[in-house]
Amino acid sequence: MKAHSISRREFLKNLGIAGSGVILAASPWLSAFSEVTQTNNEKCRLAIIGPGSRGRFLMNFLVQNPKVRIVALCDIYRASIEAALKFAPNAKVYGDYHEVLEDRNVDAVLVTTPLSSHCQIVIDAFDAGKHVFCEKSIGFTMEECFRIYNKHLSTGKIFFTGQQRLFDPRYIKTMEMIHAGTFGEINAIRTFWNRNGDWRRPVPSPHLERLINWRLYRDFSKGLMTELACHQLQIGSWALRKLPERVMGHGAITYWKDGREVYDNVSCIYVFDDGVKMTFDSVISNKFYGLEEQIMGNLGTVEPEKGKYYFENVPPAPGFLQMVNEWENKLFDSLPFAGTSWAPETANSNKGELILGERPKTDGTSLLLEAFVEAVITGKQPPRIAEEGYYASMLCLLGHQAMEEEKTLSFPDEYKINYLNHQSKSTGTI
Repeated sequence: MKAHSISRREFLKNLGIAGSGVILAASPWLSAFSEVTQTNNEKCRLAIIGPGSRGRFLMNFLVQNPKVRIVALCDIYRASIEAALKFAPNAKVYGDYHEVLEDRNVDAVLVTTPLSSHCQIVIDAFDAGKHVFCEKSIGFTMEECFRIYNKHLSTGKIFFTGQQRLFDPRYIKTMEMIHAGTFGEINAIRTFWNRNGDWRRPVPSPHLERLINWRLYRDFSKGLMTELACHQLQIGSWALRKLPERVMGHGAITYWKDGREVYDNVSCIYVFDDGVKMTFDSVISNKFYGLEEQIMGNLGTVEPEKGKYYFENVPPAPGFLQMVNEWENKLFDSLPFAGTSWAPETANSNKGELILGERPKTDGTSLLLEAFVEAVITGKQPPRIAEEGYYASMLCLLGHQAMEEEKTLSFPDEYKINYLNHQSKSTGTI
């Protein structure tokens, strides 16, 4: 993905943020931008722990922010360090993240290491008094995610996760429309993310295989659930303003039988307390349908990734097509079938409307990072952003567990926090 930035000023203007309580009610984390003019002379001194491909992608945006100084880089793989130094040539270089956390010139850390290493780094960073941006999934297990979230609360340090859709204008506008009832009652959410490729990266030496291709091995990764589903499952709780209670699923290696240990084909069904279902599917041997979230209400459907919405009732088809449809229905009605007469139903030809008038060239990554920088400088944690990131990670991990155990699993009470329809042992909600 190319590093296209979104102008914060145009973003806020297009969404009508100024004075809009509706937008802020749906996306309260945007309050991070409320004091940007007061922080123009401030700096966020940032360390990048794990500047691999994802870390360097994020650095593309960070180096464009005049409020950011990348003061340190840390990695055990020298090639990543060399590539990252092109973005931050004056940064100190470390091979041990503990040394980074001892550096008093570091205000915050960005953690983009393999998933299995996130928890200890993040916990240590909080204990060292650093603010943290951690890529998703935040933890390798649900217990790790719970520990991370509680450490964030106990230290009071800023905590952001790599859920860029929270700052994507298509999604923010989508949620405003959903919550306003534009599409009626939401009864189903379908999410999918399909690719066609082996997900491998070139390895200069065999002994570096697991270091570079860590996403393919169970000791380091939960595969498609933690790498892809983590983004899309968060859309369900955002749209419905509640969390699912149960999940069932199945995973398998059906095509890429090359020694990998994680599934290349997964499906999960998440069930809410009222019976509404959210599905996640992913295969990496066919890319035709790409990725999308299809949020379906009785009045319409919205596809935020595509940036379009569709109403159920549309003008009638042109005369010729209407005549053909009538002819086909008469033909099928005249044929004998068991039970009632049958008429084929196909996808609606409605081309829909663009959510924002045009499709943006990028997602919300640049704004997510900008909001993190503002939060670090002001010391103010934006509402709900840590909780949304927490549950996005927890839901994908619960889905992975359901596939592994081949069971329908309920969300564990011990990992519930006070958020939306979930309650911990203490009282109150966020």
